[in-house]
Amino acid sequence: MTLHTAEALLLDVFDLHDQDLIVTLLTRERGKVRGVARAARRKYSRFAGQLQPLAKVRVVWFEKSGSDLVRLSSVELIRTADALVRGLEGILLAGYLAEHMLEFAQENEESDHLFRLLDSTTEALLAGVDLDLATRYFEAWVLRLAGIFPSPLQCPECGNELAEAAWMPAGAEGLICMSCGESAVGATRVSAGAVDFLRRIGVTSLRRLAAGGGAPADTLSEVADINARVRRTFLQRELKSHRVMYDTLARVEGA
Repeated sequence: MTLHTAEALLLDVFDLHDQDLIVTLLTRERGKVRGVARAARRKYSRFAGQLQPLAKVRVVWFEKSGSDLVRLSSVELIRTADALVRGLEGILLAGYLAEHMLEFAQENEESDHLFRLLDSTTEALLAGVDLDLATRYFEAWVLRLAGIFPSPLQCPECGNELAEAAWMPAGAEGLICMSCGESAVGATRVSAGAVDFLRRIGVTSLRRLAAGGGAPADTLSEVADINARVRRTFLQRELKSHRVMYDTLARVEGA
């Protein structure tokens, strides 16, 4: 067996047998790590209080060659996300952010950029950054790090700079300039505000973006649609947590 120690962000926990848990973590060095926390459901377990959604922890695990699951030895809490998950909206958002990493991060692959993105987004949310702004920023950056986010800088058809508004082709494979988009069948117009937002997140941290006023609600709504189209085109489906989050909030608001 090989012993490993790393900082990690907790993505998912579910029951295994009567007393054990399967835990999925995101690490910088190894990407996703799935392991068994033995007897974690016992009242006085050494894991008690440590396995919290989006918690940042220091974890020690043993890895056996040929095994799909590692064995967690200890988990030490570095930062909780309690302030985020006290309300329904925060709980749903935490699951949504985590599912992005479960989908896009790989096992046994370095994931420093994704780790830093989830870590900094969680920190910003805990500091009070607007949930919609943080979510749009996070979604777009996950897609960008996965290499599938449309460039907000240059038209792939003609090479010209995207000056203001743009078009997104029916296949959601990129943003094209106004001239090229006029003849694109089924293309959707992307406003200048949305293009500007997508351009700014490439050079501005979430905290600075929020301090500078963020973005109007209509722009964030448009960017949400753009991100969802790109994500669905790539995955050929929508994330389960996306549907759960929007359906649940819609029912609450309509009650």
